[in-house]
Amino acid sequence: MEKIVILTGAGISAESGLGTFRDKDGLWTRYPLEDVATPQGFARDPALVHDFYNARRSQAAKAEPNAAHHALARLQTDHSGSVVIVTQNVDGLHERAGARVIHMHGQLDQALCHACGHRWPAPQTMAPADPCPSCRAAATRPDVVWFGEFPYWMDEIAGHLEACTLFAAIGTSGQVYPAAGFVQEAALSGARTVEINLEASGMPGLFDEVVLGPATQAVPRWVDSLLAGPR
Repeated sequence: MEKIVILTGAGISAESGLGTFRDKDGLWTRYPLEDVATPQGFARDPALVHDFYNARRSQAAKAEPNAAHHALARLQTDHSGSVVIVTQNVDGLHERAGARVIHMHGQLDQALCHACGHRWPAPQTMAPADPCPSCRAAATRPDVVWFGEFPYWMDEIAGHLEACTLFAAIGTSGQVYPAAGFVQEAALSGARTVEINLEASGMPGLFDEVVLGPATQAVPRWVDSLLAGPR
């Protein structure tokens, strides 16, 4: 039975109004990543980091899942085989469209205590003085994976990549490891590989098929073709 593993990145949420990171107008052009997306930046100025993620949390809460999110949720429901969605996104739009996902980079709507490791639903606004509900330490941070930190669920993801027959990368630049290496892992296991992106990523020759276009158009067409089966 076919097992599909799908990796999604910021590009799948761009048409929902959420900024991507690496295009010319991306978030990192306005916020240096070393200031807002590293443990060192958080240690230097936790208020700045919280302000950044409070804004992102508010923006994500107002966004709506788009046709690409809904198409992948439909694929999970209607496909006869297994469909595993791994996302680099922290916005929660996949779940709001009805999909089940593995969050390798954490979630905006979750808080983490960096003193004791406790996790809980994040309030809309977080601040450095917020106490952990478990240990009461003023050590609250967003439960997102920053640069220099190890992504979540990597052993589980590796198992899915080893067992998949089809791997798709959607809306991701292919520039950040370990996610950038997923296509090679899947290909080594014999999977067919496809990239769906607005523009081709910087990984020429690694995919068996490249589909270019806006996610809201390209992803539903691709899902329709999979569900229709061989012709």
